[in-house]
Amino acid sequence: MSNNIVRGTMLLTGASFLSKFLGMIYVIPFNSLVGSTGGTLYSFAYIPYNILLSFSTIGVPLAVSKFVSKYNSLEDYETGLRMFRAGIMLMAVTGLITFLTLFFGAGSIAKYAVPNDLAMQQDTKMVIRMVSFALLIIPSMSIVRGFFQGYQSMGPTAVSQLVEQIVRIVFVLVSAFLTIKVFNGTIATAVGFATFAAFVGALGSCVVLYVYWKKRKRFIYENIEQQRYTHNIPMKDLFKELFSYAGPFIIVGLATTLYQLVDQFTFERAMYAIEQEDIWQVTYSAINLYGHKLIIIPGTIATGLSLAVLPAITKSFVSQNFRQVHQQINQSLQIIAVLVIPAAVGLMVLSDEIYGSLYGLDDIDITGPLLAWYAPVSLLFALFTVSSSILQGINEQRFTVVSLTAGLLLKIILNTQLIHLFGAKGAIFGTALAAGTAALLNLWQVNRSIEFSFKQLFKRALLVLIFSLIMAVSIWLLKFLFAFVFPYETVRWATIVVMIVCVLVGGFVYLWLAYASTLLEHVFGSELENKIIMRMRSIIRIFKR
Repeated sequence: MSNNIVRGTMLLTGASFLSKFLGMIYVIPFNSLVGSTGGTLYSFAYIPYNILLSFSTIGVPLAVSKFVSKYNSLEDYETGLRMFRAGIMLMAVTGLITFLTLFFGAGSIAKYAVPNDLAMQQDTKMVIRMVSFALLIIPSMSIVRGFFQGYQSMGPTAVSQLVEQIVRIVFVLVSAFLTIKVFNGTIATAVGFATFAAFVGALGSCVVLYVYWKKRKRFIYENIEQQRYTHNIPMKDLFKELFSYAGPFIIVGLATTLYQLVDQFTFERAMYAIEQEDIWQVTYSAINLYGHKLIIIPGTIATGLSLAVLPAITKSFVSQNFRQVHQQINQSLQIIAVLVIPAAVGLMVLSDEIYGSLYGLDDIDITGPLLAWYAPVSLLFALFTVSSSILQGINEQRFTVVSLTAGLLLKIILNTQLIHLFGAKGAIFGTALAAGTAALLNLWQVNRSIEFSFKQLFKRALLVLIFSLIMAVSIWLLKFLFAFVFPYETVRWATIVVMIVCVLVGGFVYLWLAYASTLLEHVFGSELENKIIMRMRSIIRIFKR
């Protein structure tokens, strides 16, 4: 089962990473087309959209994954299929309701978010309405992904997510380019088409999932025909059980977006109050769009891991194999430590170079430090996501409501005051405090519920931190030496060169230390470690040539 988690994690993480990487790359030309104003509008549209998307799915897709996994482990495949069909119908209804809510509520959201700029209010209203159309199809589409995950089949989710992202990005860039460069349209119009791309991308994903369904349908029905017993649970009781799983999934899916929503409704007011209104759009877009695209890349590891680990832990927990449950949880958390901590440290050390390479050196004295402060929050996001899935797997999902509520209350109460004290980075401090509180509470509940020991995790996390600090020192040394050769602080091409070299060298230093210390073998297993080493040796041979 441990190997299944790793394989599922790597498949979903690879697809999610590539999807998030593409999401970061497309923002580079998008930024050059629409700038900080367009980035702020784009973020204003997607934050309420993401919240209503979570409410439209009401946590059902991931809950279906757990539900199907549970009944499949009991060899009752028919019950899972019944819930799948009912879930699609439910999602069609909730998607329509949330679409109407967002479309007709766009004006009120815009007025509250931008009280001091009437022109931007109208633009915000328009882009919110454009993104709302995606709510008509994404909820039902997500149910199909959850159903396949319940069979511990991660391919349909991985491939459909990747296709959805590619289709969406192509539409975003083509429509924005045509609007601004060919038809001389406004930034607001370009951003409107860019947000409508969510609907177009979802259509592409639906096509992929339909192809998978046609291929897998026969296998699914063969299992149903061969099963010996069905629970014959009334639909009312099925939904009752499903919603007992689903409720907390809403909270988990909403976590990051809720923190951003607090920023959306407080940031402009707070920046005006401290007389920094001239940079509020630059700093807001740097934190909640352009910077956020970067810091969630390490978090894709957590996303892939949480999707892969949930059915496996659920199956072990239902079978009362608690030793295996402990092993799976331990491996899950250690993977987060081994992969996310060095990524966060690397982002901190290279914040100016990474942000400058991707988005330009304008205002880098403002945006670069913001990314450095934001980078460690990626670890807190990852811990919250994975710990929430662990709680789901051990049937403690209700506690995620408590943990996130505690964190969100801290964000709401302290966000404005933190911005008043520290400027724009106060919003980052508020998010870090909220996400950290929620993650720690989740981990405390895991320990309390099944007497899970974090001793081994702490030891290996400390080793990872030491290796990450050694990596950081090597990067600082490289930057110091490059300063004599390249004007990378003022010239963008030089910034790109330094960033690429430092990322490659820093990554190699960390991976070599992790390999030499047998850390990779202990966390991932010898089979996966050997594959990684073979890839590293192939890269070395290429450079030797």
